[in-house]
Amino acid sequence: MLDIFQGGIMTYRVLIADDEERMRRVLTMIFEEMKDVKVVAGNSFEDVLRYLDKERFHLLITDLKVPGSNSIDFIRAVKNKVADIPIIVLTAYGSVGFAIDIMKEGVFDYLVAPFDNDILELAVKRALKVSSLTIENKNLRKALELQYNFGNIIGNSPSVVETLRLVGEVTRTDSTVLVTGESGTGKELVSRAIHYNSDRKCGPFVALNCAAIPENLLESELFGYEKGAFTGAEKTKKGRFELAAGGTFFLDEISEMSAAVQAKVLRIIESKELERLGGTDTIKVDVRIICATNRDLVQMVKEGKFRDDLYYRISVFPIMLPALRERSGDIIPLSKHFVNHFSAKMGKTPIVLSSEVEKILIKHKWEGNIRELQNIIERAVILCKNGVIRTEHLPTSIVHGYTPPELNENISQNNSVNFDIPPNGLSLDDLEKQLVAKALERSKNNITKAAKLLGLTRGTFRYRLQKYGISN
Repeated sequence: MLDIFQGGIMTYRVLIADDEERMRRVLTMIFEEMKDVKVVAGNSFEDVLRYLDKERFHLLITDLKVPGSNSIDFIRAVKNKVADIPIIVLTAYGSVGFAIDIMKEGVFDYLVAPFDNDILELAVKRALKVSSLTIENKNLRKALELQYNFGNIIGNSPSVVETLRLVGEVTRTDSTVLVTGESGTGKELVSRAIHYNSDRKCGPFVALNCAAIPENLLESELFGYEKGAFTGAEKTKKGRFELAAGGTFFLDEISEMSAAVQAKVLRIIESKELERLGGTDTIKVDVRIICATNRDLVQMVKEGKFRDDLYYRISVFPIMLPALRERSGDIIPLSKHFVNHFSAKMGKTPIVLSSEVEKILIKHKWEGNIRELQNIIERAVILCKNGVIRTEHLPTSIVHGYTPPELNENISQNNSVNFDIPPNGLSLDDLEKQLVAKALERSKNNITKAAKLLGLTRGTFRYRLQKYGISN
């Protein structure tokens, strides 16, 4: 039994409650052979409650003959004080009625005397494993709640203050929420903050990026399927809606759904019911739905690419997240937040931003928004060796304002790309929009080729298509 307690907890604390000194001594001797276990023994009801007040125990072992209380009252008192502590009862009474009575009060297991030490060992091992998992789950949930509290939505700009106000209002409801904004603005962070500050925080938070799942698989991921529903369906599988029961389902990039899937999602939102693929049973699902997209759903509705009835259902409570370039006053606070985060994560001494770096960060356009800023700061922290992030720790494109040489070459050498400046002038955004459209036309709607013509990555080119509402 010396090796059964290897796990996340360094020392297990076991409380023994027995009115007989001989039994307390025997049990203590048994546990002394166990690695990473500390035993505390008490002989009265008052002893047990006092110990439970002073420290955390992972297991209580008792014969229930504890002076000061009857057996049922004793169990209830312990559970009222520490609801999740496993209790193993040692008893000389083996009646079914007694077993049922104590199990109803939340007793983990009971052993009828006389019993072998091996039986006790097995019961203890199971109880400590459950206790360890319970504590680990509590700690994880606490960490998640801290990670996604409102304080981690950094910024003092009016747009961020308004976002926080809206998030605070909607957490108290079960309403469907639509979070919109460019890629990298923190849509999932806001959605998790809503969940972990709502009454559903003890339930699951299930996320699915619709754009990341092939269209032919998206339906089965959302709704699940029955065994034999299609080739390869060897067993029944629950969909994400079912897995999120009692909690929140975050549907990211909902704009990428096909019309058929949109119709089925609409039904779930309206009736809270679904059928798995290949199934006929109607399944009730208690789930809150938060949707997100970086596209203009109103425009998509006008173009017939998104169902209007679904749009009105998911946009009961819309929250628009501003682009980082629209909240320049938050760039440095966000940067410092990421510097502190990554410094601690990498075990580095406190790091600061040089004044020159701060100026560069403020001037940058941040087309990738907060995600781009986070990645750049992480890189800078990795490279920083002397406690100060300087310009040499930033990408060259950020420091010097990157203009791809291919773009200049294409404009100067290709006579078919000409732009006349109107009498009233022409904005750079208008010029860029025309370049993007021309590149798409030249490449015959091939995004990869069009991006290459302008010296851009495919992702950056797609961002510009969305930015200017250009369809391909």
